[in-house]
Amino acid sequence: MTQLSHAATVAYVLLVVAATPDELAGAGPVATLVCGVGPVDAAARTAAALADTLPEALLHVGIAGARTFDEPEFVIGREAVYCDADDARWIDLRAAADPRLVELAGRALPGARVEAIGTSARVGGSSGCEVEAMEGYAVLRAAALAGVPAVEVRVLANAIGEPDRARWRFADAKRLLAASLPGLVAEIARG
Repeated sequence: MTQLSHAATVAYVLLVVAATPDELAGAGPVATLVCGVGPVDAAARTAAALADTLPEALLHVGIAGARTFDEPEFVIGREAVYCDADDARWIDLRAAADPRLVELAGRALPGARVEAIGTSARVGGSSGCEVEAMEGYAVLRAAALAGVPAVEVRVLANAIGEPDRARWRFADAKRLLAASLPGLVAEIARG
């Protein structure tokens, strides 16, 4: 069963979604949802949560990989691109982020890159995008179908092609996310 975590009420109703609980550290007094890892769980859990309660906005956060990676840094998704479909004739493969939420996220995270973020269930499955994660398209698509403006914000943690997981910087990326999430949430909540 999908359960939302409600800590307190803020003036602007915001749902913060992440694949894992540790990516929500620092979210503060807003509703949060752990959507699970990968596009299937993310779509199902996000859609179920939105069927229950419609927030005014949705912020999807987490870690990601990039084709070029040096240090953990923020990326704001202008759109999420679904990369696992072979035949795109019948599927809308792009879920646009809400432009106002992209602007607000940029205000909270000066210097963050703004670009498309690929979504794939497989590491390395997003050949057409510089940045890759596993849930973004699913979460943004569920939000779009529910009429909820949404944005995806990621912290880069690894090079997509790096086979040595010991070189992936998940802990550093999660610390950066946790440290910046209160300001990001506050900026988007102010709307």
